Formats: sequence, structure tokens, C-alpha cells
Amino acid sequence: MDLMDAARAARENAHAPYSGFKVGAAIRTRRGMVYAGCNVENVSYPEGTCAEAGAIAAMVAAGETEIAEVLVIADSPVPVTPCGGCRQRLSEFASPEVPVILADLSGEAGRMTLGDLLPGAFDRAHMALD
Repeated sequence: MDLMDAARAARENAHAPYSGFKVGAAIRTRRGMVYAGCNVENVSYPEGTCAEAGAIAAMVAAGETEIAEVLVIADSPVPVTPCGGCRQRLSEFASPEVPVILADLSGEAGRMTLGDLLPGAFDRAHMALD
């Protein structure tokens, strides 16, 4: 499945009655599988869920844990990047070299790496884990 198509379809299902700002995200795993998510707002702001978090949850629920590529789409005059929390969430499952494609409704609008978006990420190396 194409990342753009998956993210677009997920965006259409976003639950954004308060902001009206629908976001879709799709991730491709190292095995080539695609998982998508959309933002889900809640009247009790900020208790909603970001699109990237939804895609990650779907990926993990399917038994996968390695992200190879990310795409985020929104109807915005400038490319929308993942929020800070989602940057950290993505870094749990993706290396700094993973491409993050930023798209608007007309198509790809920019491209960065996760390392560009989250330099100096907090990771396992910061913890006393074996």
C-alpha cells in the first residue's frame, strides 16, 4: 500500500470536531507493512490522540516494532511536522535516519529525517537498561 494513500484515507476519518484540523499519518515498517492513524480529539482537551500515535499503536498491535518511513498529511499552508510528543514516540521505533515525509492535500511538501526533527533524542542509552 502507498503511504500517501493510507495517510489520506486515515485523515478523512479523523475525529476533529473541536479544531477542525484533520491529520493523517502512515508508517511503513522494515518488513514493508503500512499502518495508518488519524487524530482523534476529545472534548476534554488535551486528551486526544495524534495521528502518528494511532499509526504506531496499530503497528505495535500487529506485532511490528521497526519503522522505516513516515508520512504525515494535513490541510495546512505549511508542511505539518509531528508534535514533540510524537517525535519522541517515533524515535522509540525508528532510527534518526528514517525519512519523515510532510504532505499537504496536493502531495509531498517536504522531507526530513527523524534526526532532523528530534536531535539529541532521549533513548535507551540514557537509561540503565541491560
